[in-house]
This record gives sequence, C-alpha cells and structure tokens, in this order.
Amino acid sequence: MSKILQKGFLALAVSTAMGFAHADIVVAVAAPLTGGNAAFGEQLWRGAEQAANDINAAGGINGEKIKLVKGDDACEPKQAVAVANRLVDSDKAVAVIGHFCSSSTIPASEIYDEAGIISITPASTNPQVTERGLNGEFRMCGRDDQQGIVAGDYIVDVLKATKVAIVHDKDTYGQGLADATKAQLAKRGIKEVLYEGLTRGEKDFNALVTKIRSSGAEVVYFGGLHPEAGPLVRQMREQGVNAKFISGDGVVTDELVTTAGGPQYTKGVLMTFGADPRLIADGKAVIEKFRSSGYEPEGYTLYSYASMQAVAAAFKGAGSTEGAAASAWLKSNPVETVMGKKEWDKKGDLKVSDYVMYEWDDQGKYHQK
Repeated sequence: MSKILQKGFLALAVSTAMGFAHADIVVAVAAPLTGGNAAFGEQLWRGAEQAANDINAAGGINGEKIKLVKGDDACEPKQAVAVANRLVDSDKAVAVIGHFCSSSTIPASEIYDEAGIISITPASTNPQVTERGLNGEFRMCGRDDQQGIVAGDYIVDVLKATKVAIVHDKDTYGQGLADATKAQLAKRGIKEVLYEGLTRGEKDFNALVTKIRSSGAEVVYFGGLHPEAGPLVRQMREQGVNAKFISGDGVVTDELVTTAGGPQYTKGVLMTFGADPRLIADGKAVIEKFRSSGYEPEGYTLYSYASMQAVAAAFKGAGSTEGAAASAWLKSNPVETVMGKKEWDKKGDLKVSDYVMYEWDDQGKYHQK
C-alpha cells in the first residue's frame, strides 16, 4: 500500500473516530444498582433510560443522541467517589443523573463540580446537597427540612400524638431526616420520648423494640431506608407494639413490603413523599408507555425521567453541553417535565416542594392521603 493511500486511510480513521466521539452526549446514571437499595437504583435507571430513548427518538439534543452509562455506588460514599471519578475520567460524562443516597451524592458532587459538569439528583434530600455553593448541582426532589415539617405537623395535628420515639440509621439521609422531624416537633412543643440510632444492614431490632415499648411511644418516626424499616416494623408488630409507624421517602418502594415480610406488617405505615407524579396529567403518555412494557413507574422513576428532561432542556437552551452554561440556563428558565413545570433557585433547589403523606394498605400498596 502506498504512503499516500495509507495516509488517506489514517485520515479517514481519525475523522471517523472524531465523529463517533462527538456523535453522542454521554449522560451517566449513578445509583445503587446492587445491594440492599438496588430497587431504587432500578427506578433511577428505568426513568432515565426511557427519557433518553424518547428524547433520542425526537431528534436528540441539538442533533446529537444521548448515550447512557451506569455507575453503581451501592449507596456507599467511598464507592460513590470511585464511581464519580470513573464517570468523569473514563466515560467522559457531561451530565449525571444521581446519586440516590445523600451520603453518596454529597462527596460525588464535589468531583462533578470540579470537572465542570452538571448533575441532578432525583432523590437526595439532605439540605447539604445544595447548601455548599456548588455551581452545577441540582435536585428534582424536595429537602429534608421541608419533609420534616410535613411529618412533624402531621404527627401533632392529625395523629394528636404527644409521645414520639425517633429512630434513625446514623446515615446522612436518615439521621438528617429524623433530626428535621425532631426539630419541627420541638417547635410544636413535643419532646421525643426516645431518640435512638440503628446500624444499616442490621436485622435484629428486638432490643430497640423493647426500648420503644418501654417509652410508651404512640408514634415511631424512622429516618432511613426500607431494608431496615421493614424488619423494624415487623418486629414491633410481632412484639405487640402497635404505635403508628412513620417514615420518609426512603421507603417508597414495594420492597418495603418484602423486607417486612408481607403487607400484614406494613398496613397503616405512613410516609412522606412528593405528590404522586403518576397522578399528574403531564405524564399520562409516558406512564402508559411504562405500564404497557410491564413496569410500574413507582417511587423515583418519573423523578429520574424528569431529571433527564431537565438536562436535555439545559443543553438545548444553552446550545452547549458545557456545565456552567447549562447550569446558568437551568437556574433562569422553567422546564416542562413529565411531573409538570419545574423551576430552580440559585442553589439548585426546586422553587416549589410538594410533600404529602401516604399510607400503605393491606394489599402492600401505598396511596396518597
């Protein structure tokens, strides 16, 4: 082969490679895809995947297609940092949908901020996610200091309880949410009769249940996730402790029923979560698409779908995938999403939060009260 021909093939190979490099907009989905909280990871992945497919089918972003990559953090902070570095350095992601656990989102977002890429968490509610002054960090959900107000007021105004036990899982999210509820109860004149932490991964809560019984609690508020909430409420019921059990958005999955051992244990459990996005008209077509494929878009599925819509809108609006430009656009413009119109303040928080109370029924399903 002549040198001229070789050069021609080399130029073609280089231009083709460059074309592929610029043909896709790499967006990462970072979530617990394995481990005890994998059900939430599946929600985030399913939502982002469907949104990316729908956006690509409509022409993509500024003529380019979205390519999704996965980052499994297992809800472990150290693993989240390793995943974040990989997504930035190896996968060359220009945006991240995630993480799920606040304890993962907080350290990982430092890496995304340093890299100058935008990240939107569909689920992390700890206030510190957006209180650190990071330019490109957003959330598609509310905050624990908002969620705690709703829970605290419900305990006082609706349940009329005066004896409340507060339990948390010692994690950034769980303890933060428990403390936010505790603070609201204090504002309403209620001092908790018990404040205890448990360890994530633990399954035997008999000693804790004994303390709850001894406290005379009428309500047990739990800040944490479903792998611990399920066994805790089951062991309470098995030991005859019938105090009302309330938790937050960390138990918004059918897996709560599984970890509890059946709907007979979760019946009557209350939880705070955003107004059910499956009831919003804006998402009807997308919801039907999920259901026709045999998947129920519960929990954070539509939050993740909306997060992808926000990323796409920001890149389109800014005319660029550059993080600072996309962030500035998103903080100045509303976005029509599957969950309705969303707007963000300068911190990256939603301007409107819509926490409400839900209750689990005897069939193992939750319903907005």
